[in-house]
Amino acid sequence: MVIVILTSINRQHDENSEGIMATVRTYPWIRHFLGSPTGHVVHLRRGRVAHQGVGQAFWFRPTTSVLSEVPVDDQELPVFFHAVTTDHQDVTVQANVTYRFADPVTASQRLDFAVDPHDGTTSTDGRDQVTTIVGQLAQSHAADVLAGMTLAEAMTAGVPRVRALLTEALPADPRLVATGIAVVGVQVLAVRPEKDVERALQTPAREQIQAEADRATYERRALAVERERAIAENELASKIELATRRERLVAQDGANARREAEEQAAAAMVEARARAERSTLETEARAEQVRAVGEAEAAAERERMAVYAEAGQGTLVALALRDAARSLPDVQHLTITPDLLTGALGGLVQGALGGGAPAAKEA
Repeated sequence: MVIVILTSINRQHDENSEGIMATVRTYPWIRHFLGSPTGHVVHLRRGRVAHQGVGQAFWFRPTTSVLSEVPVDDQELPVFFHAVTTDHQDVTVQANVTYRFADPVTASQRLDFAVDPHDGTTSTDGRDQVTTIVGQLAQSHAADVLAGMTLAEAMTAGVPRVRALLTEALPADPRLVATGIAVVGVQVLAVRPEKDVERALQTPAREQIQAEADRATYERRALAVERERAIAENELASKIELATRRERLVAQDGANARREAEEQAAAAMVEARARAERSTLETEARAEQVRAVGEAEAAAERERMAVYAEAGQGTLVALALRDAARSLPDVQHLTITPDLLTGALGGLVQGALGGGAPAAKEA
């Protein structure tokens, strides 16, 4: 029961510790070590190597054992340092070095990667030492290169030249080889001057870019003005063409109207002439008819008069009575008295006698 309590407490301490690469379980008078898949452990017992390798698991006594665990995975080391060019300008170099421990046993002997036998915490002094060594070597080599370059050359060709030098010099450095460190790759991210100098160097480029931008703006405006002028000319040409077509249309409409009026006038004249001729013909026909009727009536009257001249007095009296009777009103009742009959007969006789004398004279 006591062992279980100690183990649980130690596991919680291991999980909350920083820099732990291995797991150490605590038991009375003895410990159990369980390595990680990326850590090479070296177990020294009384100065001799008892266990070594990746992912080791073994029992050990803390009073007679020394443990070291060296990481075997690739390590990324950011490097940031200053250098001076040949024209006495300070530049900042930003690089990144990738390395690994090619000989973990040698690294454990030259650097401090000790593991606490009680809680399994690995010392970070070894990493700090590697950071110092690699950083100083990179700064030394880069400073030598940049010292022979001007600021302008450093700005244009500093990055590839520094990268090429560090890629060639760091893997072959004897101190790193002796420590068991192998440099895998070098990346130089930037070589930059001080902010004021960088701003001054950027000014011509900015002015040139601004000039190009202004020129592009002016060209764009000029192009826009040219396009607007072309559009205006097209609109004016369209208006002129429309006005010309409208003028032609108006002229054609006027000609059509005149032609139509002339045609209507000609048609009206023809119709008037036809109507006048028809009226003349009708008038002549009516006159001819009237003349014929008059002549016929005159002839009839002559014939009638000739008949009257040849007729006797009694006949004329009878005809006169007939004509007089036609003009008399209708008589419903007639009362003849002696006086009336005497007067009528007397008047009739006088009329007959008075009308007959001229006829006799004429005959």
